[in-house]
Amino acid sequence: MFFLRMIARSFSRQFSKRILIAVTVCLSACVAVAMLGVVFDVGDKLNAELSTYGSNITVQPKSDAVVSDLYSTDQTGRDQDGSAQAGGQGDLPGAYLKESDVPKIKTIFWAFNITDFAPQLNIRTQVDGNRVPVVGTWFGKTIRMDSGESTVAGVKGLRPWWKVEGRWARDPTAGSQPEAMIGKDLAARLGGKAVGDQVTMSMGGRKVAVTIVGVFDSGDDDSGALYVPTATAQEVAGLKDQVDRVEVKALTTPENDLARKAARNPAALSQDEWETWYCTAYPSAIAYQIEEAIPGTVAKQVRQVAALQGDVLQKTQAVMILMTVLSLLAAAIAVANLMAATISERSSEFALLKAIGATDGAVSRLVLAETAVISLVGALAGALLGSGVAQIIGRVVFGSGITMRPMVFVLVFVLLTLTILAASVSSIRSILRLRPAEVLHGR
Repeated sequence: MFFLRMIARSFSRQFSKRILIAVTVCLSACVAVAMLGVVFDVGDKLNAELSTYGSNITVQPKSDAVVSDLYSTDQTGRDQDGSAQAGGQGDLPGAYLKESDVPKIKTIFWAFNITDFAPQLNIRTQVDGNRVPVVGTWFGKTIRMDSGESTVAGVKGLRPWWKVEGRWARDPTAGSQPEAMIGKDLAARLGGKAVGDQVTMSMGGRKVAVTIVGVFDSGDDDSGALYVPTATAQEVAGLKDQVDRVEVKALTTPENDLARKAARNPAALSQDEWETWYCTAYPSAIAYQIEEAIPGTVAKQVRQVAALQGDVLQKTQAVMILMTVLSLLAAAIAVANLMAATISERSSEFALLKAIGATDGAVSRLVLAETAVISLVGALAGALLGSGVAQIIGRVVFGSGITMRPMVFVLVFVLLTLTILAASVSSIRSILRLRPAEVLHGR
């Protein structure tokens, strides 16, 4: 009871300095909680942010993937100048996948991480006397799985940045007129095609008419292509149930050394490494599982997206961790100075306590208890304030709140405890050096 009264009296006698210590700890806790809260959640936020920029995994027939690697062709199956790749058939791809196999992508272990996907059949047909690239794809097709669940997949979710005049095309239904979307550059090349116009595609004596319902500006080479439903492209090309690639958008975990090792050779992993990699949503793990679901394919991650995600994540986390360390360092220096000033003012009190029998340990515990109580108050206030700051950062930067994990608060309180103890070392040493006789006689 006497010990508690001593602590209570110290607050009333040195209220201003106690408030300064509490404010210092509060600000440090606020910064630490906000920064670490964002650090632990930024991976998912960054992943969701980058997912708006299109697919991060592509699926090709194994033979096409080999040819692409050998001849440096792009992922649409054409050389960079637009001509057919080696092994191709003029205006047709060189190898195919079954469109009916594409829904199997949603049967893998990480099915819920796959947010969208769309097959493509890339061909070239004659349109109004011009040889133009045509992409057969899904726009927003409802896929019903064997499990009874359904999902909507298509290029509409993979190309959210397209600027569309008119509307997005619909996948055909029984008896409906095929719809198409034409790129802005191709529309100008064909004499200013617009929404409502009809164009006829022809190849090998087969002709199919489609109605343009949207003109899009993609900002890249897609603006020079005509997008039609897969069934329409297959009809004009004579390739029933055939596609040549699939684009997949998946929520993934940024790559680390284990993921890069697995991407080079999964067989080189140990059993523990294999289980960790396979059960983590790395791009390479999801790609591997897609290859298992659809035999004869090669699934590749889009390296630019994966590299960007990992690089940005590491730099963002490094900056926030550095800010946390600096805030704790500043708190340690401030608390050490305030405690030194407090002990200097109370040296007569401590000398008297030691003179009447108090040990160095008892006086040290009194000082530490006083500092601990006021630091705890500041830390609790800072934790609440830091949670609010983290939410503001999440809303402003990512457009959604930050999920505050209990680990963040535990880690911050441990770090603050170590910081306060480190700041108290010099003050405790000065108490140990204090000589009651000299202090009480004014020497």
